[in-house]
Amino acid sequence: MEKFRFLTSGESHGKCLTAIIDGLPANLEIDTDFINAELSRRQGGYGRGGRMKIEADTVEILSGVRFGKTFGAPVTLVIENKDFENWQKIMSADPKDVTSEKSFTTYRPGHADYAGSVKYNQKDLRNILERSSARKTAIEVAVGAVAKLFLNQFGIKGSSQILQIGNAKTEEEFHKEIDMAKSAGDTLGGKIKVLYENVPVGLGSYVQWDRALDGRIAQAVMSVPAVKSVAIGNHHAYKMKGSEFHDEIFTEDGKIVRKTNNAGGIEGGISNGENIVVTAVMKPIPTLLKPLQSVDCATGHPSEAHFERSDTCAVEACAVVIESRVACVLANELLLKYGGDSIEECLLKIEG
Repeated sequence: MEKFRFLTSGESHGKCLTAIIDGLPANLEIDTDFINAELSRRQGGYGRGGRMKIEADTVEILSGVRFGKTFGAPVTLVIENKDFENWQKIMSADPKDVTSEKSFTTYRPGHADYAGSVKYNQKDLRNILERSSARKTAIEVAVGAVAKLFLNQFGIKGSSQILQIGNAKTEEEFHKEIDMAKSAGDTLGGKIKVLYENVPVGLGSYVQWDRALDGRIAQAVMSVPAVKSVAIGNHHAYKMKGSEFHDEIFTEDGKIVRKTNNAGGIEGGISNGENIVVTAVMKPIPTLLKPLQSVDCATGHPSEAHFERSDTCAVEACAVVIESRVACVLANELLLKYGGDSIEECLLKIEG
């Protein structure tokens, strides 16, 4: 069941990345400066590679917004790939432009190359890389920014924090850890916490498995490229007793309050009014300057993995993507519960 729906398209070195968002109420103010600021956040972070020096992502709105506000129609977003000027023939849709330039046949461990080539019957692994690349998260962040603009109308705010990169657990150690990995031709992952505040009680449901809010958030975050685990609330629950873990309930001035939030704001698949807390682990980026051993799918012979321009560490960027994914889930759930044809109608419903 979806109210806030979107599809994205585009390749890493294609002409552009696009998204169509359906379900936004009319009269929602769309701040392109905010969307572009979110895109800039995704491109930042210590350890990013050369691609970020080429791209300066900005969004163009092609439909669904007039004079800065939605009017109930689907919204189309576009981000131009600046690097496309160097790839026009290579990524051409015209059969007359067929070329083997930039094609490759050596699997990259940790990427979708092997599984994708078998699934889609592709011999040129360029066809797998281009869509499976994390480059597509740029347009997802633009969509997430629109979701955040909607959530902001209800006072719901999101943020993220880097908990760990490699073995480093404090910010002053992160750069040193990344520099060491870069010198060794290696890469790093990390642990990220995302928090959403002022989420109302009642988003999600326990009546069917696919309506549970924590399940929807987990799926959205788990499908971010390179994320390998997701937790809602205190992820050390496995070593805590029930008397330690569960959040006791009190009243203050007639309101329900908690002194702890080990549940991460969700009980029984439903938001309980506390902050939504999501922790995710990002694996090290699988494209290494010092390549891993692999196999050439064209010959079947052992080979070093193909190297494509990459980052040493993109944990900070991943945090922005996760924020965006969670924002989209919350926007959808808010529309399911308090949806209307205009933002004014939505606000009236949530205000009671």
